[in-house]
Amino acid sequence: MIAVTGASGHLGRLVVASLLRTLPPSTIVAAVRSPEKVGDLNSRGILIRRADYSRPDTLASAFAGVDRLLLISGNEVGRRVEQHKAVIAAARQAGVKLLLYTSLLRADRSPLAIGEEHRETEAALRASGVPFVILRNSWYTENYASAVVQAVKLGVHYGCAGAGRVSAASRADYAEATAAVLTAKAEQNGRIYELAGDEAFTLTEFAAEVSRQSGKAVRYQDLAEVEYRALLVKAGLPGPIAAMLANADAGISKGALFDDGHQLHALIGRSTRSISSTISAALTP
Repeated sequence: MIAVTGASGHLGRLVVASLLRTLPPSTIVAAVRSPEKVGDLNSRGILIRRADYSRPDTLASAFAGVDRLLLISGNEVGRRVEQHKAVIAAARQAGVKLLLYTSLLRADRSPLAIGEEHRETEAALRASGVPFVILRNSWYTENYASAVVQAVKLGVHYGCAGAGRVSAASRADYAEATAAVLTAKAEQNGRIYELAGDEAFTLTEFAAEVSRQSGKAVRYQDLAEVEYRALLVKAGLPGPIAAMLANADAGISKGALFDDGHQLHALIGRSTRSISSTISAALTP
């Protein structure tokens, strides 16, 4: 039995879809906060269980009988360590034989502020006694999808990443790799995968590709981190979100999201999807 937490989210649904290619639905558990949102999965024969990271009392029963569990990192920044520890404790109580966790590329030394919660979660995994695998993911190409139309409209894409390169891949790529590890026959306990896209790009190259595909002049404007954060706040983003995004761009300038190890490619057995395909999809009506 394999359980996927956060199965109603973008990544979780893609992992479930990947698992369904090789496994019977009856062997998959969709562990979600709101079961009513995944009626489509239930209709396919997948077992639906309530599992709310913020309600530890829901977790142990959700993981009962589960052999392998995927913990998709939560989205409530500032609360994730507490939530993740609750999932780990419940997995131990339920006797889960292998727990996979979606972390951040090179989380152990990442300069990104969000890396700290991942480091703390990884430490909790090591201390738990539960067999584990850490999937350290780089950026999603989809993170840039919403910027494409805006860049065409303004003729400029702003950031503070300098000449840093981003080894991004699509959610579907990461989901397929996750499913491969969840179903692997080879021993996985203690493995740490650094997962990233095959093709890295700078934001200057991103803007140039947007320009090429749209037929409109688009350039990249590099700002200081404080200036970029202020610009995001002016655009309407909450202060903490603006700070997180600006910090991420600043981390990119230091190489935080570049990787050329091609472990993701090896897991899925093909090239990862390029940023150009994401741009094309964003520009398609």
